[in-house]
Amino acid sequence: MATVSIIIPVYNEATGIESLLAYLRRATANCPGLEIIVADGGSTDNSPALAQRAGATVVRSPRKGRAAQLNYGARHAGGDILYFLHADSYPPPGFVADLRRAQQQGYGSGCYRLAFDHGHWFLRFSAWCTRLPLLLVRFGDQSLFMRREIFEQIGGFREDLLVMEDQEIVRRLQAHGPFQVLPGAVTTSARKYLDNGVFRLQAAFTLIAGLYWLGMSQPRLVGLYRRLIRQDKL
Repeated sequence: MATVSIIIPVYNEATGIESLLAYLRRATANCPGLEIIVADGGSTDNSPALAQRAGATVVRSPRKGRAAQLNYGARHAGGDILYFLHADSYPPPGFVADLRRAQQQGYGSGCYRLAFDHGHWFLRFSAWCTRLPLLLVRFGDQSLFMRREIFEQIGGFREDLLVMEDQEIVRRLQAHGPFQVLPGAVTTSARKYLDNGVFRLQAAFTLIAGLYWLGMSQPRLVGLYRRLIRQDKL
């Protein structure tokens, strides 16, 4: 049976990390061969203490940034399957069995479809689109799994990317071998959409993604992201 490492990057997630970890503990209560690693990026709240109290292994990444934290967490993981999960996203019940089944079927990597915890029609439509076999709708909040050896072969996440690191690694994973979009859905928070306006945020994301694929530099993309999107993580 393949062992599984759940790796969660965290920066100031005190309001939600305990709930997520409690959910994961319940969902994996009968799953041997599993560990949960929280990779903290220098939180100024008590996220690390809360995660440790909830039973996760907490590692302190020397660099802030999702890609750097995910790589650092992977270096401390012992699982055959690495499962990268955002701190505001909840995988479906039975997800560990899904990951092991995908590996047994020959898939080296993959992700889930997406769902939001809000019923806005446009969010439902956006989530529906994640079932399509298109790179343009593959993002990290769908959660990503990959076999450890594949993660090592492709060199992990690119730490020079502060935005679009998820689509970049998915492109390399799909080029490397079979990539599966699992039939279930990860439920992620719509908070950022509600804070910024659903259509406004989607327009900003679309612009940033388009400019990334046209070759805009990371410093300019990051500056644009910070100007257009209300957030406190980047």
